Amino acid sequence: MTRPDDGGSAPGAANESSRLDEMLIEAVYDVGAHMGIVYVLDESHRALRMVSSIGMPVTIARVWARIRLSDPIPVSLSVRDRRLMWFRDRESLARDFPAVSLALPYPFAMATAPLSSAGVIWGGLTLAWPAGHAADLTERQIDVIDGICARMGGLMRRASERGSPITAGHQPRILDPVRAHRRDPRAALAALQSLEALPEGYCHLDALTRVTFVNAHAADLLDASAAELMGRRLYAAVPWLDDPVYEDRYRSAVVSHQATHFTARRPDGRELLIQCYPGVPGMTLRITPTAATPRPPGGRDRRLRSARLHEMLHLATTLARAVSAQDVVDLVADHVVPVYGAQALAILTWDSGRIRVAASRGYGKEVVEEFDGRPMLRRAHPPSGYDPRKPSFYATRDELLQAYPDVPQTATMEAWAVLPLVTSGRPIGTCVLAFDRPHRFSREERAAFTALGGLIAQAFERAWLYDNKHQLAQCLQASLLPRNLPEIAGLDVAARYVPAMPGMDIGGDFYDLIRLSDTVAAAVIGDVQGHDMTAAALMGQVRTAIHTHATAGATPGEVLAHTNRLMSELTPDRFTSCLYLRLDLAEHVACLASAGHPPPLISSPGVPTRILDTVPGTLLGIDPDAEYLTAELPLPPGSVLALYTDGLIEQPGHDLGEAITELAARFAPEPGLPLDDLARSLIEHEIPGAQADDTAVLVLRTAP
Repeated sequence: MTRPDDGGSAPGAANESSRLDEMLIEAVYDVGAHMGIVYVLDESHRALRMVSSIGMPVTIARVWARIRLSDPIPVSLSVRDRRLMWFRDRESLARDFPAVSLALPYPFAMATAPLSSAGVIWGGLTLAWPAGHAADLTERQIDVIDGICARMGGLMRRASERGSPITAGHQPRILDPVRAHRRDPRAALAALQSLEALPEGYCHLDALTRVTFVNAHAADLLDASAAELMGRRLYAAVPWLDDPVYEDRYRSAVVSHQATHFTARRPDGRELLIQCYPGVPGMTLRITPTAATPRPPGGRDRRLRSARLHEMLHLATTLARAVSAQDVVDLVADHVVPVYGAQALAILTWDSGRIRVAASRGYGKEVVEEFDGRPMLRRAHPPSGYDPRKPSFYATRDELLQAYPDVPQTATMEAWAVLPLVTSGRPIGTCVLAFDRPHRFSREERAAFTALGGLIAQAFERAWLYDNKHQLAQCLQASLLPRNLPEIAGLDVAARYVPAMPGMDIGGDFYDLIRLSDTVAAAVIGDVQGHDMTAAALMGQVRTAIHTHATAGATPGEVLAHTNRLMSELTPDRFTSCLYLRLDLAEHVACLASAGHPPPLISSPGVPTRILDTVPGTLLGIDPDAEYLTAELPLPPGSVLALYTDGLIEQPGHDLGEAITELAARFAPEPGLPLDDLARSLIEHEIPGAQADDTAVLVLRTAP
């Protein structure tokens, strides 16, 4: 097997990593796939890191090496929803995941599944087949996938329990099962003699596009010796083959597992027909001369040869989702840094003549602190015609110091690409990519980085606007939610609020605890429709109305009825669910009323947790004449109540009633467990990053 980076940083994880690789190879061959990828959840549990892959070229693997759980990517959704997903062709993939289909515009089928063990998600699996393989997976294939996912999940769980978790390396391992088997040298010699006798040229590439075999005729047609080709990546050994058009045909053969071909022109004008026959993994090339008349040079030479068109296209669609400066940096780091070999990048802005590090990746804390807040660097002796809005490239540290002598000593990298971020002719910041060794930037790389700077500038401007709007929204929301809940004798309380996924960080979920007397309190929880400033503002109005009517002595049903009439007048196009619970701590009685809100849970000493029966009235704001019934129930000493919004239980494709039942099954408060820990455990039960809606939880415990 080929292992450019052995992943699994702990020595104890090496054996488990090898077993994981063997399972992946087994899965690919058992289900008849031609490509497979294993991902592991990273330490934050918010991203998937590629551990190893088979059948995927390294240029594609690097782009998909790290994906976030919130990304609209099939394997992310499989992990979030804990289910197997199948896409029989590119069209079905494009319907749900257009960005992925655009980045991989080839005919293929795909299945994704989560890796789980003991109810815990550990990673994800992706498998691919040639297009037209089948309309659906067979029962046997589903059984194989389920079984291999359970085994992989179990392996990851046991490795973690032993303190040597399986982790992803700096680059994913590209597996080559052929190298794992001993071969008869006599058979290899016979194959060589057979191919040498044929009038065509033949060349084989491994999973890393390195030449593992080339016959004499192929070497002659490629205008290179076998010694110059063997063991080297084909496009490095034969630079005139480094063309995005040729690379697209190669990728198409690998991803679709179907033969492709292209016509390549040598520097002397001769044209070659190169046919690509994919294997698992690797590629066999058949090379023959064509009878076509040589074309004048210049056509493809004007193309951006090293711009990595697919990576740039994928980055452009991905950056459209960035909602913060750190998002921009993370996405560029995930999809560009591995492709170009950079080790760090940062986005810098300025304020009153001082540098501000808006976001960074790969730089140490010391470097960030050294640059953040220091005076802007001034270029010494700018060359004639110097334009600060154009990118600058420094191949060595000496070149950078000549341009900026006052660069801090903490900047220990050895080469830099400095990309001014300019929108509408106005500079808004600078993106700096750094390399840990000297790097001579080719003309093609400079063109690619220039295009990259334009993409980053647009994304950063959107993120900057979002950041400012988001800060304003957060201030508004924080001012409307209670800063501190009142202390009431005989009642413990804890609350948690978690915003939805990035891009929806403001919503209408709210909670409150109202002191009505020394022994009576009201607990409220609700959810205003929408995720915008209007929802947050309306949430404040609802809280105020409920507080006013509650302190006036109204019953739970009356409180909701009065609030409903007010909402119908103020915002007839917005609806709100709400649960109002009145607690009499002296009489050990609770009264509640509901406006279309999920029912609360109660756990009393010696009694299993149960779901409280409610009569869910109409949502607030729909019918101004709606009435809301009040139900009464006993509240034994030591009871624990849980009020929550639907963000805690709603999952795509999951029945709401079943979700509430599952929540009740895991709501088992332990005696003496702090309520803060109980509330946190409810929120954190789901996979972080999988949340699609706001979530509010209010937990109350009466004195024993």
